Amino acid sequence: MEEKIEEKLKNKKWKYTNIKYLFELQKFLDLADNIEDEQMRKLLINQMIKLDKQLTTISEEMFENIKNMKNK
Repeated sequence: MEEKIEEKLKNKKWKYTNIKYLFELQKFLDLADNIEDEQMRKLLINQMIKLDKQLTTISEEMFENIKNMKNK
């Protein structure tokens, strides 16, 4: 049975089951691991996490807007 969009959004499954997203995230983390300066590496990873969170919020708001438009 296919999961409803609302459930996917709630559980963030739309994001964490996306193969391309996971590949690019792993690629970023692999590259970041090669940064020798520990402080710089942590700053870069933390900033990437903040960016990812913001993009996720924007995406979910867009999904919600599309869902609301379809229900009208």
